Amino acid sequence: GMERQDVVILRRVQYADGRTRAFINDMPVNAGLLRRVGEELAEIHGQYDTHRLGDSGLHRELLDEFAGSDDLVQRTAAAFEVWSDTQDRLQGLREDMDKAARDADYLRHAHDELVQLAPEEGEEEALAEKRQLMMNAEKITAGLVEASTALDGDSGWERRITGAMRALERYPAADDLLAAPFAALERALNEAEEARSTLEEALRAAQFDPAELEHTEERLFALRAAARKHNIRVDALPELRARMAVQLEGLENSERQLAELQELCEQSEHAYRKFAEDLSARRHAAARRLDKRVEAELGPLKLGGALFYTALTRDESAAGRHGYDRVEFLVATNPGASPGPLSKIASGGELARFMLALKVVLAAGENAPVMIFDEIDAGVGGAVADAVGARLKQLAKGAQVMVVTHSPQVAARGDQHFLVSKAEQGDKLPQIRVSALKAAERQEEIARMLSGARITDEARAAAGRLLEAGS
Repeated sequence: GMERQDVVILRRVQYADGRTRAFINDMPVNAGLLRRVGEELAEIHGQYDTHRLGDSGLHRELLDEFAGSDDLVQRTAAAFEVWSDTQDRLQGLREDMDKAARDADYLRHAHDELVQLAPEEGEEEALAEKRQLMMNAEKITAGLVEASTALDGDSGWERRITGAMRALERYPAADDLLAAPFAALERALNEAEEARSTLEEALRAAQFDPAELEHTEERLFALRAAARKHNIRVDALPELRARMAVQLEGLENSERQLAELQELCEQSEHAYRKFAEDLSARRHAAARRLDKRVEAELGPLKLGGALFYTALTRDESAAGRHGYDRVEFLVATNPGASPGPLSKIASGGELARFMLALKVVLAAGENAPVMIFDEIDAGVGGAVADAVGARLKQLAKGAQVMVVTHSPQVAARGDQHFLVSKAEQGDKLPQIRVSALKAAERQEEIARMLSGARITDEARAAAGRLLEAGS
């Protein structure tokens, strides 16, 4: 595990081949963990966040964040998922019941046919072998009779062997000489007797009743006809019968299941609406507080005459994971003007300042230890940019604030100044450098930001005045 330390250093290394590695206090971690820890330690405002301010979905997220409703938002979303899933299951059961009702008569008839047929596994193979045997019985019987006649006829082997044995018995004085031939003949006679007995047994077995053949064929053909009807193998008929029995039982139980599911759906809807009502009440209470706090921030940002209002519209027909409130930030930037949607009323610079005001208010509630702003001053300059810088400096008294800016007025307000530069290296990847600027270097950089490529003495003097005012 990771040891607890007072200092937490998050580091991500980007290699030239595109691979990346993440570290927390020099211990390798996956990117997901690095992101989660970073979100807990730092509030990051990117350029895209300002553009998203026109999205009412973001307005809802910001209001919930200000109200501290994360847990309630998650509970509401989870309750909606349960309710939605139960609704889907209920709808699916109703559709299945409707289909089953249409197919019920056929299902019962088909099941009754299979119950009456009573197919058994392996029965087809046994019947086919039995039928084949009976169909060949006539030929087999003829062969057995011919073999039996050959043994029992006038010139049968038994009669000849018996005659040979009698001939040897006339010479008792030569017993020693004739004992072996006599014993051989006796064995042959016994074998012939056994052969006759076996033939008789086979004859009896080969005899069959034509009615039995007819019955066997009827049974075999009935099984195969049922299999063709249902487009399955004969051996699968018993399984089909069992499955139909389960479906019929399900038809009988579906009404009970429907009642249980309807009750569950009502319960899950009630639970969801309870969470949604609580969330809506918390939003309404937080909206007025948010309006006051944001308006208090507008004056220092040169928007003293602007109006900020959080509008909540209730629409239960649009109930979803976020409840059924539609949240929209309305503003009026000119005195006496009616409030309108933020994205339509505010200019680019005004939009950035409204976002800064919101971020400052939210950060005050979260006590975020680190705040990072990427071009929060986009679209503003002169006195307005200076006001933005002053507000960021005031914010830095309670948190560590890092700002990526192209504005000299904002840069001059910082306690530390880092220059980010890119050096081309021919065919190689460019080098990105981050350099901490000393006092003289800082004045020179702010002068460059003021004047451009050619730095004038006037620009250096103006940079000095900005740094003096910002200290």
